[in-house]
Amino acid sequence: MSHNQQKRAKLAAKAEEEGSTPDASDTTTSAITTTAAVSRRTIMEGTKLLVKKLTEHATIPTRGSSGAAGYDLYSAYDVKIPAKGKAIVKTDIAVAIPQTCYGRVAPRSGLTVKHFLDVGAGVIDSDYRGNVGVVMFNFNDTDYSVSKGDRVAQLILERIYTPDVQEVEDLEDTARGEGGFGSTGKQ
Repeated sequence: MSHNQQKRAKLAAKAEEEGSTPDASDTTTSAITTTAAVSRRTIMEGTKLLVKKLTEHATIPTRGSSGAAGYDLYSAYDVKIPAKGKAIVKTDIAVAIPQTCYGRVAPRSGLTVKHFLDVGAGVIDSDYRGNVGVVMFNFNDTDYSVSKGDRVAQLILERIYTPDVQEVEDLEDTARGEGGFGSTGKQ
């Protein structure tokens, strides 16, 4: 590591430790590095998934491992999902998702592979405070029984970007153009 790289690394570490920014005499690169480190820390501090149990039947979401992308969602009740049908499985939890994210309710791979179950309508906005329900579809020929306490889906927090909408007369042409479904597949 060069002398300048060592200096930048020390400045970034010091600024992150103290929550400060470098002085005007520091290089632009150091200022950018330090500001980025402080911004990341500030964003991550206070970023929590807040969960409220609505009834005694609720189970707080958990992660199956330290590398798991999602939080397992648990059924609060016994529910029968009819063959080739659907049901809403209530979790009896309410969540406060960080404002820079939305919650995506995704299927659990084991339920999909072994029982032909899937989930739908899986968007939880950061300002929603109601009971988190999981819309479950049963593509099997037999009914499926969910028991209270079963893991039924996973909640994945994803960052969002919501720019202002601007109406325009024309859009820039691209090589793909208006090619839609399957247009970039096999030729």
